[in-house]
Amino acid sequence: MKLLLVEDDASMRAALERSLSRRGLQVQTCGDGALALAAWRAFHPDVVVLDLSLPNLDGLQVLERARAEGLATPVLLLTARGTVGDRVLGLNAGADDYLPKPFDLDELEARLRALGRRRAPAATSASSGIDIGDLRFDTANGAFYVRGQVLELTPRESALLQALAARPGHAVAKERLFELVFPGEPDVQTEAVEVVAYRLRKKLAGTGATLMTLRGLGYLLKAG
Repeated sequence: MKLLLVEDDASMRAALERSLSRRGLQVQTCGDGALALAAWRAFHPDVVVLDLSLPNLDGLQVLERARAEGLATPVLLLTARGTVGDRVLGLNAGADDYLPKPFDLDELEARLRALGRRRAPAATSASSGIDIGDLRFDTANGAFYVRGQVLELTPRESALLQALAARPGHAVAKERLFELVFPGEPDVQTEAVEVVAYRLRKKLAGTGATLMTLRGLGYLLKAG
């Protein structure tokens, strides 16, 4: 089983990697929230262990962006935050399980293997991607293709399009898109999403996918 471990504490990260590798898991590690999504896409893990307290992007932001991209890998949150409120936030953001620190290694392994078994039946459908007109969203690597050719996008355009393509035909609020496109940028105004949407709409011309603005609701992506 392939495991991505996202943990900022270097000593804990090394100890868990060593212990879980001895138990037969293939472990890839990452200690930074901003790099976690790239590692997630590149490694194609069966399960992700995600700490909430991470530098640059916290664990909830990483999880929310991953789910918005269509990354369906089961996620176990591993954190020192043990309140009910934190557990609810994590589960609502798309986590599949939650284990507070300190924890027992045997219990961690059992939970990981249970999540890995849950992942197996969904692997084929999760890797098939999402098609909107001639636009194809490859959920495995986060890239977009138009009739087999890569659609060139800026990071912000890609983040916006991934959030919309994950739920084609459904409106996504501008405020929610702002959190995904401009994470951790308090000096940027919410209206900046409109600029990214305008540029993205021009790039989608002729793809068979339409980016619509719904006043008071947000944006949606649909075929046609």
